[in-house]
Amino acid sequence: MSRPEPPQLVPVTGPDELPPLRDVIRELSLSAKKSLGQNFILDLNLTRRIARCGGDLTRYNVVEIGPGPGGLTRALLSEGAKHVVCIERDERCLPALAQISSAWPSRMTVQLGDALELDWRAVSSGLDGPCLIAANLPYGIATRLLIDWLETDPWPPWFDRMVLMFQREVADRIVAAPGSKAYGRLAVISQWRCHVNRAFNLKPEAFTPPPKVASAVVVFEPRQAPEPACSVGALGQVTAAAFGQRRKMLRTSLKQLSSMPELLIEKAGLDPQARAQDLDVAAFARLAVAWEGSAVET
Repeated sequence: MSRPEPPQLVPVTGPDELPPLRDVIRELSLSAKKSLGQNFILDLNLTRRIARCGGDLTRYNVVEIGPGPGGLTRALLSEGAKHVVCIERDERCLPALAQISSAWPSRMTVQLGDALELDWRAVSSGLDGPCLIAANLPYGIATRLLIDWLETDPWPPWFDRMVLMFQREVADRIVAAPGSKAYGRLAVISQWRCHVNRAFNLKPEAFTPPPKVASAVVVFEPRQAPEPACSVGALGQVTAAAFGQRRKMLRTSLKQLSSMPELLIEKAGLDPQARAQDLDVAAFARLAVAWEGSAVET
């Protein structure tokens, strides 16, 4: 999938008299907490580049996870987001977010809470129009949140797009192709349910404090009807078995699912001597369909 060139910066559409983020952090003593996985991006040009990965934000309600002092929040609003809902766990950040909210009246809501415990459909239910998820995700919970969103049922999901920051190693796993070392369960479920695209990479120096690893922004666009059709639960079970013993042939690794794995493999039209990393996303979906429809006891 070709990657479009990001649009050029346009003049800020919202108020520009807000103080620099570095000053906000200093005045509020907002030192990043390692326990919360906080690494702030202070360069507003960079946060606007991230925001622009969401496309035309004027049509979106944006749900932002972990805004911190609001660098990405300000960028989303400057780029024209219809409304931004900030989910923040750290009460220390509320004054900074309140300052942003007062600068963009009626276009921002702050909800104090833990992103891992939220009912996402309830969060989005009161919003008028399509939703986009945007976040510089805390690396400790990034994969858990992503899987939660990807396993949303019914599908299509409540969001139209996701623009998410990950540790670069995780981004590599999301966009990995069959046969590559990084290819695994995360790539299969991500690419089965969404078109995924790495937008750009970021060096540790882009953050305050700098993390020990590089990062990357990944854009997810949900497929309306993932094909071949199967249940996301079955796909999870099949990929767990196959990649749990990725060096072994399917006829061996799938014994966790069935006493007659050859039958499942035959129904899916696959080679029993193939290994998990050899299968493309569609092959895993066919295997999940075969397992769902099989009367073989696991």
